Amino acid sequence: MRLHLNGDVLDCAPRHLIVAGYTGRDERATRAHIEELAAIGVPEPPTVPAFYRLDPALLTTEPAIAVDGGNTSGEVEPVLIRHRGRHYLGVGSDHTDRDIERADVGAAKAACPKPLGDRVVALPDDTSWDAIRVESSVDGRRYQSGRLSALRTPADLLGRLAGALGDLDGDLVVFAGTLPLLDGAFVPGSRWRLALTVDTTTLTCHYETKRRAS
Repeated sequence: MRLHLNGDVLDCAPRHLIVAGYTGRDERATRAHIEELAAIGVPEPPTVPAFYRLDPALLTTEPAIAVDGGNTSGEVEPVLIRHRGRHYLGVGSDHTDRDIERADVGAAKAACPKPLGDRVVALPDDTSWDAIRVESSVDGRRYQSGRLSALRTPADLLGRLAGALGDLDGDLVVFAGTLPLLDGAFVPGSRWRLALTVDTTTLTCHYETKRRAS
């Protein structure tokens, strides 16, 4: 997986891909979200935050992904990347099969590729985290917008990850959670546009979904 940092190229070979869920900083709001999902049949997570270990082969920087189901959707996420001991920040999408999700959240996440923008920045310190903005749109419609002050900081999340899964050596990619949907409902669209703005730099990830022929 080739990523770009300013004018440099990072040739990453992630040994671990973790999708973190329920990473909201407001624990009461996170619990309310879990209950909302349970009401539509999504199983409650075993822990909060929850950490789903996936195959790193799901990661892609390609502009199109293939999906099997007709009810899949993405979301904007800050992506924490550890490469050769250094940490970087990117933007990506935890594209998920929403039908499978009602039975098995981990399987639903594993059913879809994980798009990632190919530009990254050095991971800002936690004092800068809250000011970072993210937004997404699907098929030209605004889908999410807000600041990362709603999510756990990298130090908090990575510390909890280490406590839950132990020491994960080698290159690591962590999808660090997302913000609420503006309309509160998943949209199974086909054209996804994601952006993350830190200081004066905006990272983007644009991709389309294509249904595999049955």
